[in-house]
This record gives sequence, structure tokens and C-alpha cells, in this order.
Amino acid sequence: MTKPAIGVLPLYDEDKESYWMLPGYLDGLLEAGALPVMLPLTDDQDILEQIIRQYDGFLFTGGHDISPAIYGEVPLSCCGLLCPQRDLMEQKLFSLAYAQDKPVFGICRGIQFINAALGGTLFQDLPSQHPSPVEHHQTPPYDRPVHQVKILEDTPLFHLLKKPALAVNSYHHQAIRKLSPQLKAMAVSEDGLTEAVYAPDKTFVWAIQWHPEFSYKKEEDSRKLFKNFVQAAALR
Repeated sequence: MTKPAIGVLPLYDEDKESYWMLPGYLDGLLEAGALPVMLPLTDDQDILEQIIRQYDGFLFTGGHDISPAIYGEVPLSCCGLLCPQRDLMEQKLFSLAYAQDKPVFGICRGIQFINAALGGTLFQDLPSQHPSPVEHHQTPPYDRPVHQVKILEDTPLFHLLKKPALAVNSYHHQAIRKLSPQLKAMAVSEDGLTEAVYAPDKTFVWAIQWHPEFSYKKEEDSRKLFKNFVQAAALR
């Protein structure tokens, strides 16, 4: 049986002028039954339209901070390193995928980008704009849970995991501030941050703030998240 092809958004290293990838993104998708491929970093419309045709789903990965210009703000001094190439490519690719109802899964930066692209806003820096005793920027090892999220009832995530709460790992300093009107929350952290979302009008647009690419080897719930995404892509 042909495996669904998943386009994985590349990570970028400015100092080395190179693409790179955390193996957990690809290996987690492989284990879930997909054929993951790291995409080139391009904003060429013709290439992106071909990519949309050739891939069954798209994983929006972690990485750089989101440019505040996407959600109508200027960067504060607390905003981290930006990657204009990724922002531009992801805006174009996500717009195409969303319009054509291609399955999309966002992780960390992915949830932040999807929310901003759909009209939401972000905290540019949690320690200064949303101080909290909850650990959102853990130290290694990254496969261990450091806080809990409440899974909201009657959401796709609740139906998938069949539990009211989940212990998660966490490595981020930005987060959703104002939720996009096109998204609904599926999980909330102990200090009130939106940690998982979905687009109710789409076949599969999910995003989470935590990191199954680090925890899937140890946690069945992380494997379920990858598997659920791959199953949605297989139906395309």
C-alpha cells in the first residue's frame, strides 16, 4: 500500500546557511505509516502549488519566532530570532493547503504560526508578558513531561486520547495570546494558555504547543497524535 506523503517544513540555520531537521519529526511520521520528506525553503508560487498537489499532508515544525508583522505588531526587544524566509514560505504554503483542505499538523512554532496566519495574535515572550510558575521552557531531556494541560471535552483531541488531562513536555517562549476566530481550543495549560487547537471547518487542521517528536518513543499518546495525522493524510 502506498504510504501518504507528508511535506515537512524545514528548520534553518543562519550561521551555516543550511537546512536541518530533528529526526523525531521524520521518525515519528515514519513509525505512524507515512513517507515524510523535508521540503525546500522557497516562496516560488509555482513550486508551492506543485508541492500542494504532490503531498497528502503538511507538518509545520518548530523553530524560529514568528514575525509579529504577521499579526499586526512590531517586534519587541523580548522577541527572539526571526526567519523571514520561513515566514514567507509558510504563509503561502499554509494558505494553499488551507484553501484545498489538505491535512495540516502544527507543532510548537506550528501552532503559533497557524494561529497568526488565521488572524490570531501571540505573546512575543511569555516570561515578560505572561509570567507564570508553570515551566514552559524546560531543560534536557526533552522527552519528559513538565506540566499538565486540560483537554477540553467534546473536542477531537478528547475523542482521540479519551482523557481529561495530559502531562506534556514544553520548550517555547511564545504562545497564543488571542485565538484565531477560525480555530477552537482543544487543550489549555494550568496557567491559561491555549496549548492545542483545531479548525472545525476543515477535514484536519490540528496544532499543539508541546513536542511529540521528542516523546513519541516513550508515550503512546504522542504516537497517537502522529498516527491520527497520517490517517487523515491517507484519505487524501
